[in-house]
Amino acid sequence: MSVTKDDVRKVARLSRIAVDEAHLDELAGELNSILGWIDQLNEVDVSDVEPLTSVVETTLPMRDDVVTDGNIPDQILANAPRTEDGFFVVPKSVE
Repeated sequence: MSVTKDDVRKVARLSRIAVDEAHLDELAGELNSILGWIDQLNEVDVSDVEPLTSVVETTLPMRDDVVTDGNIPDQILANAPRTEDGFFVVPKSVE
């Protein structure tokens, strides 16, 4: 697959990036070289390699699942623009 000036122009427009016409050839060349590296990586045989999440075997630290900041509804609702019966009142968004 080869990236053309038109492809670069389209990607720039979709990503809302202003690119000068003079830089289109340069960017197309850079993107083509990146895609070349990706093609080289696709040639590597990884069929016998197990997927990793980390190179070091670690376990995540766990904490007790306890409520540490509750039973303060008045403080939580204090900055709300509008409340009703202990709940936030928001404008209707679907009709």
